[in-house]
Amino acid sequence: MSLQVIRPFDPWRTGSLCTCPFKYTVNPYTGCGHRCIYCYITAYIKDAFNPRPKRDLIARAERDLRRIPKGSIINVSSSSDPYTPPEDRLMLTRRLLAILVKDYILEIVTKSSLVVRDLDIISKGKSLVQMTITTMDLKVAERLEPNAPKPIERIKALKAVGGAGVPTVLRLDPILPGLNDNIDSIRRVIEEAAGAGVKHVVTSTYKAKPDSLRRVLAMFPELRDKYKTLYIEEGERIHGALYLPRKIRRRILKTVREIAHEYGLTFATCREGFPELHDRDVTCNGVHLVEGWRQ
Repeated sequence: MSLQVIRPFDPWRTGSLCTCPFKYTVNPYTGCGHRCIYCYITAYIKDAFNPRPKRDLIARAERDLRRIPKGSIINVSSSSDPYTPPEDRLMLTRRLLAILVKDYILEIVTKSSLVVRDLDIISKGKSLVQMTITTMDLKVAERLEPNAPKPIERIKALKAVGGAGVPTVLRLDPILPGLNDNIDSIRRVIEEAAGAGVKHVVTSTYKAKPDSLRRVLAMFPELRDKYKTLYIEEGERIHGALYLPRKIRRRILKTVREIAHEYGLTFATCREGFPELHDRDVTCNGVHLVEGWRQ
């Protein structure tokens, strides 16, 4: 019997870009209600901005766990935010975490302050929380991530999570040219995160797919010519997405790295093809911060 809802994390069916330690992933919901205009899930999930709870998730997860070695890393989650809007009343993620926390390392990835609600569970085991913050500029954030909590609420959540003894990671992701790639924007996010106790930053640039690119340009039409040049004419096609030209990506990532180091944070990238930029003895997803973790 194959795994049903908790599966090995390898969305590109190749290890050429993903530098994470081996891990599993589970998405309590199909689709996400944060409606981020840059989101890639609309390329493969029908009605992607309408989150639906996975059918019989808990029972199916419990069956899967009989075949997954204890101590494995389980990502929650990679496609849909585990704290997408229905979670505040359905508490499906909370029920799942209560099962996983006993025997597994939890890697929680979110852009929601609702994660603080579950600190009573998360803090009992080996866990870390990655919080996505693209910008501290509220006007830009509201256009990029219409239904997600405000950036300052995410910073407050990071402080609360760290205060409970759970390691935290900043995901400065994605970086979009002309929107949040300037030094002042990057510095402000990292400064706020460092002040909230974050020790590690993982970052990546925007990878364009036709549907998400249409949304970005509809919201920011002034970027149309710039993005046509950077992505369509000069971009690099990797695993079905258009990346920024290699030299531009590297320059942006090095800027984030330098600022992260100024604030004493370790650094890594996500799916960029520059593993040499990663700090030594760190994992890109931050699991190295979890006490007792060994690769």
